[in-house]
Amino acid sequence: MKIDFTKNIDGLVPAIIQDATTKNVLMLGYMNQEAFEVTQKTKKVTFYSRSKNRLWTKGEESGNFLELVSVKNDCDNDTLLVFVNPIGPTCHKGTDTCWGESNKQEYGFLSQLEEIIISRKNDVENTDSYVSSLFKKGINKIAQKVGEEAVETVIEAKDSNDELFLNESADLLFHYLILLQAKGYRLEDIVKVLESRH
Repeated sequence: MKIDFTKNIDGLVPAIIQDATTKNVLMLGYMNQEAFEVTQKTKKVTFYSRSKNRLWTKGEESGNFLELVSVKNDCDNDTLLVFVNPIGPTCHKGTDTCWGESNKQEYGFLSQLEEIIISRKNDVENTDSYVSSLFKKGINKIAQKVGEEAVETVIEAKDSNDELFLNESADLLFHYLILLQAKGYRLEDIVKVLESRH
């Protein structure tokens, strides 16, 4: 990997730290050639501290290390993207990220949908909500709906109408997310099982 440490007078390049699993950005630090080499050798992310004027391994005092997974450089060879497995919170203020955000796995729109389902689960008296009404009817009704949607998805898979197949697939996934909540689980729990099998 070619890194251009000469672009800045101080010989430092920005190092964007990203969680290898969640893909969330955790922090920004700076590396010089030596910090990069130490990081590669020890597999613990090491920066050049501009305030301390020395090498600084993240976690050397707190124990909250950043275990190196991989490094990429950008198109100009003067910025690093460092993928890590964080051990504990990243920020010195005790938060997961230096922006105060939680470092949890997100699944785009599916995570938003899951939060809506949770809010409907907690509001079973909402007579205008289809999801609330399903939770009110209980686990048997929810499981039955998943079964119905699964059968309808299989039927449409055997035909050639892609639009119907995609719609039934969406219905199946939607009702499955409801079933997960009814059982006290989230999408991330299923992902963990799949990852353990990988």
